[in-house]
Amino acid sequence: MRIHAKKLSKVMKEKGMSVETLASALVEPGKGLSNQTKAEAALRNWMRGSDHPRAGAAQISRIAEVLGVEIGQVSKFSCIFKYHRGSPRKAKLLVDLIRGKDYLTATNLLTYTTKRAALDVKKALMGAFADAEQAKADTNRLVVCESTADEGPMMKRFNQKDRGRAHRILKRMTHIAVTLEEK
Repeated sequence: MRIHAKKLSKVMKEKGMSVETLASALVEPGKGLSNQTKAEAALRNWMRGSDHPRAGAAQISRIAEVLGVEIGQVSKFSCIFKYHRGSPRKAKLLVDLIRGKDYLTATNLLTYTTKRAALDVKKALMGAFADAEQAKADTNRLVVCESTADEGPMMKRFNQKDRGRAHRILKRMTHIAVTLEEK
């Protein structure tokens, strides 16, 4: 679960809440945001789209509680499937297929697709959905807002050829990321 920067800024503007008042509600002595200045800096980073320091589920639920909204209105739910044994080019076909679709449609598309990467893209999608369920978001309104297939590490192998030559084989890996948010 991550904070959605644009939604947080919009809700804060609608509620007339300043950064200082919201940061004072996030201060927890003995934890990561131990004083007012650290909490304000973290909140400004989250509003800018930076996820540093990483906002925990408890902090996101506290922000939603103080603003008087549901968790799904200020956050997005993501999951990353790392080290898929396939090339990013092939996984991007599926990732592009589900982007912008609602959860049920995306699941059905991936279930009946014959491509090998569909299984791992579906696992990432289901992981993001489980994250949303855990946060008690409205699961009927979830949409795939971001989905990427980034290049991972490559295993380098060699094939023996004639006259002492070697041909290189690159076994590619992909990191698949899927993010859901409420409409």
